[in-house]
Amino acid sequence: MALTDLEPVSRQSTAEFIADRLRDAIMKGALEPGTQLGEADLAAHFQVSRGPLREAMQRLVSEGILHSIRHRGIFVTELTLDDVIDVYRSRSVIERGALEMIFDDGLREDVYRALEAPVIAMKAAAERGDAAAVSDADQLFHQVLVESASSPRLVRAARTLLIETRMCLGALQTTYEDIREQAQEHDELREAIRTGTREEVQELLAEHLDDAVQRLRADQRTLSS
Repeated sequence: MALTDLEPVSRQSTAEFIADRLRDAIMKGALEPGTQLGEADLAAHFQVSRGPLREAMQRLVSEGILHSIRHRGIFVTELTLDDVIDVYRSRSVIERGALEMIFDDGLREDVYRALEAPVIAMKAAAERGDAAAVSDADQLFHQVLVESASSPRLVRAARTLLIETRMCLGALQTTYEDIREQAQEHDELREAIRTGTREEVQELLAEHLDDAVQRLRADQRTLSS
């Protein structure tokens, strides 16, 4: 390989940094679905040239978090109900795969301990009525679950799905009459990982993710009526 084929490290690092910041802003709702991203404004904000900025945005386009419209620009992706259902179904495959690895490798107790912090944070947020913080802890719970399987490929596959989930959690959290129920579901799943059988835990996780889909379906029907 010739040296000319290697991308400069500084530019790669800058693009990756910008991509991470944009992902975070989209995930937290600072950049809402449908928002157009202006190159000039973002380049000024990050104090960079348009080269690394464009590279960062193209990374997010390839991940499906942004999308490009010819002659109009780049926008934050808007998820339809069908998109969200597909996200949850895909997550079910990945997270159940992570559970299989956790059981096979004898990591149940380690995962139980690792999930303690997200559950505590979720319960505390629910008690004070902070739905956004509950959603943040919900995200962290599932992120830790996948990361605990120690599979870089599963982590990469789950990352975009978790971001897309967070983009739709604004709708999801309104479907809970009591957000303490959301926290309780995760506490029960954590306990099952420690004490339940492989089949019981897999079924509980599948039911948990399917419940989110059913809530979104019901919420959509309510808004349409």
